[in-house]
Amino acid sequence: MRSFDFSPLFRSTVGFDRMFDMLDQVADTSQGYPPYNIERTDESKYRISVAVAGFGEKDLNVEVRDGVLSVTGKREDADKQSYLHHGIAGRAFERRFQLAEHVEVKGARLENGLLHVDLERIVPEEKKPRRIAINAPAAPELKTIEGSAKAA
Repeated sequence: MRSFDFSPLFRSTVGFDRMFDMLDQVADTSQGYPPYNIERTDESKYRISVAVAGFGEKDLNVEVRDGVLSVTGKREDADKQSYLHHGIAGRAFERRFQLAEHVEVKGARLENGLLHVDLERIVPEEKKPRRIAINAPAAPELKTIEGSAKAA
């Protein structure tokens, strides 16, 4: 596992601990099974497709907790089989995906050996950008000073 030392940054930052933890997780490339795709299907919709050949619906679990999507798989009958050649990996796995703020899981389905998890970013109305009208104050009245009169 490759890890970066962020301790020098801790001296001059406050409240960025979670970001540094996420950077450490992204740098962890040791997890290669099962392969997956992340695609953008619309302006605010996404899909994660995980290759889970050999797993059935009862063998898979999809869960969201504290902004982290976890996909786990464990085959119940993996120990009962006797293979002459075992080329399809069926080992237990867990994949975690850090979800951005306001991203919700809309559903999951198993199709042709791929587990599709559909996501949507739903930004609340109060968080969306809004246009602010610019109201210029009325021009102040100008006083004219004549001759020796002084302005008050």
